[in-house]
Amino acid sequence: MIWRFVEDTSWSAVSIFTPLILAILAYALRDRGWRLIAWASVVLPPLAATALLVQVGRIGPVRYEIGGWGSPLGIDLQADALSALMVLMCAVVGSAVSLYAQSYFGPERAHFWPTWLMVWAALNAIFLAADLFNVYVTLELLTLGSVILIALSASTSALVAAFRYLMLALTGSLFYLLGVALLYGQCGTLDMALLGQRVDSSVPVQLAQALMILGLALKTALVPLHFWLPAAHSAAPAPVSAVLSGLIVKASFYVLVRLRLDAFDTVSTVAGDHVLGVLGAVAIVWGSLQAMRVKRLKLLVAYSTVAQIGYLFLWFPLAREAGAASLATSGVVLFALAHACAKAAVFLAVGAVMRVAGHDRISGLRGIGNRLPLATFAFGLAAVSLMGLPPSGGFAAKWLMLQAAITTGQWYWGIVIVLGGLLAAGYLFRFLSRALEADRGADLPPARGRSHAGLEVPAMLLAVAACVLGFLGVPLCDFCDNGMSHGGLGDAL
Repeated sequence: MIWRFVEDTSWSAVSIFTPLILAILAYALRDRGWRLIAWASVVLPPLAATALLVQVGRIGPVRYEIGGWGSPLGIDLQADALSALMVLMCAVVGSAVSLYAQSYFGPERAHFWPTWLMVWAALNAIFLAADLFNVYVTLELLTLGSVILIALSASTSALVAAFRYLMLALTGSLFYLLGVALLYGQCGTLDMALLGQRVDSSVPVQLAQALMILGLALKTALVPLHFWLPAAHSAAPAPVSAVLSGLIVKASFYVLVRLRLDAFDTVSTVAGDHVLGVLGAVAIVWGSLQAMRVKRLKLLVAYSTVAQIGYLFLWFPLAREAGAASLATSGVVLFALAHACAKAAVFLAVGAVMRVAGHDRISGLRGIGNRLPLATFAFGLAAVSLMGLPPSGGFAAKWLMLQAAITTGQWYWGIVIVLGGLLAAGYLFRFLSRALEADRGADLPPARGRSHAGLEVPAMLLAVAACVLGFLGVPLCDFCDNGMSHGGLGDAL
């Protein structure tokens, strides 16, 4: 009976409508019922995401026709192994952020909860969309919600960063929409599965592909289009920074992967994939070097995101070879999951540090580990994954990607992966070494005896999740192999 219920229910629609309904209730109730909404967001979306994952694992890819119309006229939702894992990623990070935000926000909560839950619904809709125009609509909802979240503090730096993000995200959306229009004019459909059967190597299709990649790379903050990210992520409140870095930049990357797998597999070029790989390698080095020189902790973590995004783009050249497609895809999926948990944990830990110290100047955080032992330990545990040390999820993901590089003879990508881990150790220990120094009372304000468990525990839970993922490499490979719903590269999976 339970399994029949799991298999017959449209969990893809439930995963979208659960945070959407909670967002509406949060707006309607405002200050009267915000805590009930907050706890519901901690519990309900993870349950729906888990049910979706089980459903895909039991019966394979699932396609849901909203209103019964079906493609190409209707709006379809598609859930396979990749999209189900991304929805679960949102659920894990989102649940921790909702738990953290209850202790973090004061008067801003009236604007935070409806906006955050709307962003959560938009994220799930992007991961489950089967139509390129619906992806565009949900990307715009994601952009507008993100702008509001960045500007919550209403400080000058936050407002400037939010406006810059808005302008550049809309520019990226314009490029993407132009590509969608060209594809529709050439192929007569925007359903990704049908596009995979109709695209050719004509000039309009190639131009559409280039425009969409450019727009989505701008939204993902791939070097050299990353200039909006450090300011936006460092100026936003800590739970918002966790969402931006852990989830939102991965939404546009997910669309890039979907386009490559489902729509453009037959017309993509070796040169194009290697250009994306080279830009990813540059991002790893450049972002790491910038993180080593900045003086503020949140800015350091933001530049770390610029660097970590680069690993995702190594998937494009690594997955071209049939023999390594499974390793590369499983590796990049595991990396996305581990990075989401680890980077969100780091930002939440930094939020606790700033609450106690009153600032995030690295030079003035000596001995903060004595005041916030759990938050500091969470930062260190998450750093293990970001550096790629065993037994973390970051290590397992990079190991799979290294295997793909060695299998295909692309050893130079392996060098980049190893170098990125060493550089990550360099900039992450800048904070850890100072935080673990003896507290002589000179750098920090007097302790007030207030408990910060509400800020430290969610960060710790995410850091533990990032490390536990290191033991799930083999099951994840099997799940991806059996649950992907695309052709082309999928034949190698």
